[in-house]
Amino acid sequence: MAGTSGPVFDAQRRKHLAGAFLAGGDHYHKVRPGYPSESLQWLVENAAHPIRDVLDVGAGTGKYTQLLAAHNWSLTAVDPSADMLAQLAGELPAASTVVGTAEHLELQDSSMDLAVVAQAWHWCDPWAASTEIARVLRPGGSLGLIWNQLDVRTPWVHRLARIMHAGDVHKPDFHPVIGEEFAPAEPHLTAWSQTLTPEEIMELAKSRSYYLKASQEVRAKVMKNLQWYLFEHLNHLPGQDLQLPYLTQTWRTRKL
Repeated sequence: MAGTSGPVFDAQRRKHLAGAFLAGGDHYHKVRPGYPSESLQWLVENAAHPIRDVLDVGAGTGKYTQLLAAHNWSLTAVDPSADMLAQLAGELPAASTVVGTAEHLELQDSSMDLAVVAQAWHWCDPWAASTEIARVLRPGGSLGLIWNQLDVRTPWVHRLARIMHAGDVHKPDFHPVIGEEFAPAEPHLTAWSQTLTPEEIMELAKSRSYYLKASQEVRAKVMKNLQWYLFEHLNHLPGQDLQLPYLTQTWRTRKL
């Protein structure tokens, strides 16, 4: 197998949490960060053959698709949320959009040169998704798995992540689970930051699966804690520009 560690949710919990993102595409697109161009540059620099057809699995509103769209590639975006894909199509009309999942792709065999899964592999069954993505990739085709996560090496961000219940912050020994259809994956790390106000950070928290699936009481508690932390404890001012540090993890592998 290409990878043996990292979080693997059971099917019921994965379906429950992922369901938080079936709606709310407009809010998600406004508050979630994009990705650094370095991620894609590194991902494709050693591609086995020229890239023509690209698949973005779990594309959501098109945050990573925007990087792909800067190239002269034929793009297909797949996501279980029609609402998210509508947001993507509005900004990237040249991309084809298909409602579906990584485990069930309504695409032809050997039809893609590159597949990417950004901020979504943890919602997939990694074994079934690996088999299905391998099916649609051409021989030697590339697979990229990408995660944005808060840079919790910075103390104030570490505490912020705990208050937000940002559960996608990986441990140092993280390695994504990938099926035997693929070669061992290589990692790349990009450090960068996003400019946000305290109010925008609070909106960012509202796009997390923990918040979206929580009761009104829990949601109010999260917002109250963030209000105290950002304005009283850290003494930030309303509307003040802050640099929120991120790490982007990019993993690349190829179909065997």
